[in-house]
Amino acid sequence: MSDGSSSNSSPSESPFERVSSQTLRAWDNAHVWHPFAPMTAFRQENVPVIARGEGFDLIDVEGHRYLDGISSLWCNVHGHNVPEINQALHQQIDMIAHSTLLGLAGEPSIRLARALIERAPSGLTKVFYSDSGATSVEVALKMAYQYFRQRRHQPEERDLFICVGNAYHGDTIGSVSVGGIDLFHRCYKHLLFETLTVPSPSAFHAPQGWTPEGWLQHCFDEAERCIRENAHRAAGFVMEPLVQGAAGILVHPHGFLKHVRNLCTQYGIPLIADEVAVGFGRTGTMFACEQEHVCPDLLCLAKGISGGYLPLAATLATDEIFDEFLGEPIEGRTFYHGHTYTGNALGCAAGLASLELMDRNEVLANVARNASLLQQRLDEIRNHPHVADVRQKGVMVGIELMRDRDRLEPFEPSRRTGHLVTLAARQRGLIIRPLGDVVVLMPAPAMPPHLVSHLCDIVFESINHATSSI
Repeated sequence: MSDGSSSNSSPSESPFERVSSQTLRAWDNAHVWHPFAPMTAFRQENVPVIARGEGFDLIDVEGHRYLDGISSLWCNVHGHNVPEINQALHQQIDMIAHSTLLGLAGEPSIRLARALIERAPSGLTKVFYSDSGATSVEVALKMAYQYFRQRRHQPEERDLFICVGNAYHGDTIGSVSVGGIDLFHRCYKHLLFETLTVPSPSAFHAPQGWTPEGWLQHCFDEAERCIRENAHRAAGFVMEPLVQGAAGILVHPHGFLKHVRNLCTQYGIPLIADEVAVGFGRTGTMFACEQEHVCPDLLCLAKGISGGYLPLAATLATDEIFDEFLGEPIEGRTFYHGHTYTGNALGCAAGLASLELMDRNEVLANVARNASLLQQRLDEIRNHPHVADVRQKGVMVGIELMRDRDRLEPFEPSRRTGHLVTLAARQRGLIIRPLGDVVVLMPAPAMPPHLVSHLCDIVFESINHATSSI
């Protein structure tokens, strides 16, 4: 443990001083704790040290170029080093980089809030800023909980959130509580609050003894039963619309989102839509909820909100929820929640520039073209002896690998087959990141079709390489 004194008596080198790639890796191994990384193995892999980006490529300190196949963890929209976003940031930083929204307002945050509301599903009128996908969900949970406690016409002590199995909503305590991926969260179970989980409507993962059709019907029925039986306690229903990303790109059947929306309306339960991963065009529409004509009560946004440039998030709310927080200061109806960088001017300026580019460059039309292209290219891999399932929604793709696709026999976890695909792809000039043995393709919404096709070429080669010894 540290005794409070520093072991470094001399100043560190200038951050702009040129050092070798070997030195950078040594410093990385010595000092940087990477997220979701088994650090013993990670230190041995000589991962690329990224120095810059150009278009849809990442370039490391040794000059190697890699196609960014996961849009920098699902957040990049237009590519890297985008002139229009760069210019917006230069203009903003010449004015001010950050002040605060606590007791003050800021022009970029006002303009971005207006732009988001103009594009969001009808009924969402208020924007509360935060810093990440997890905090946007945390905000929504606290809003829903407090909303019921101080409703004027019928205050209630509702204390239960209903969630979908295998969900991932982030890594703060509240967002972990409404998550359902045991690998990520089992260690923290005694820190979490009680939730109720309905089964994930994934036909491929139907339990033994169920037909795919029977399992999906069961999922619809269980959602209805859980909502009906717990309506008196439920403060909200939390879900990722259409696609559960970190669960392995699990694509919900058409109508499930609308089914949940109708039940929440019938029983007076706020619907919290987590569009952190699926928003800003990745499923084919600006927001996934649009595809089933759903307006949630609370909408959580992050990742692509700034074009992938800066940490920024927003929780959008309806007037019905917002109005229950109004009153004289002495009443204590205030939403007592905030972050130092709430509504950061640089992040909001990047967000505005990104939205303008989405309109000007018709990015949603590009997503439609790429979605069609991906569907065609993925047909080439569907019959691979180790590809058990291929799931796609828009430009979100999951390829699930198994040792025996016919008997649904998985690979031994110790083999890390998905990771082997990642290493093979890296050798071929592509950056991807798997979810276990699900190979994820997540091209940026604005990526040109020829690069999406190149992405498929490398992924297919890498799957062949990683499974060739079986």
